[in-house]
Amino acid sequence: MTAAELRVRLTAIAAEPLPGDVAHGDDVLEILDRPPVPAAVLVPVILGLTPGILLTKRNAHLNKHGGQVSFPGGRIDAHDEDAEAAALREAEEEIALDPAQVEVLGRMADYVTGTGYIITPVLGLLPPGLALRPAPEEVEAVFELPIEVLLDPDAPKRQRHHVRGIWREYWVWPHPDHYIWGATAAILVHLAQKLRAVEPHASAG
Repeated sequence: MTAAELRVRLTAIAAEPLPGDVAHGDDVLEILDRPPVPAAVLVPVILGLTPGILLTKRNAHLNKHGGQVSFPGGRIDAHDEDAEAAALREAEEEIALDPAQVEVLGRMADYVTGTGYIITPVLGLLPPGLALRPAPEEVEAVFELPIEVLLDPDAPKRQRHHVRGIWREYWVWPHPDHYIWGATAAILVHLAQKLRAVEPHASAG
């Protein structure tokens, strides 16, 4: 898929009306003991010759989600104007991504995690070749998931894990160096399904 075609498809996805319901993660219990905390993540799509999704690996020493693969993002603070502002702020703090380099397209459906967050994914386009600098106290690595992998319906797999007497199932994406699972993997699955459902228009090229 070319960068131009990908732009057309992503723009169409961002323009879709958001559903009224909220997607719940595989690990969400039927009843949460507190209201979920609002958070936002940037879903950065690099539009180069070989497009890809920008992802980060969190530092292992972090108390929450240490060592896990994630999108740039975090909780929405009181001074953030909206989810888009929060996602851009967090991306700048975590990987020195200049907000001016991000073409924000819009939101995807909210996603509730088992750790008590309601995440708003914000779709954004990035040019290739940006000089990103991971914040060493938060981010261990920045890498890409090729768009060809994202569009392969056979790429994501379901895995099971036994936790505190309960079997949990979740999505896992293949990568030679990183284990992509949890909320990040589920949001990627949702995006992949949307991308495959949207047909490119003749004007894409």
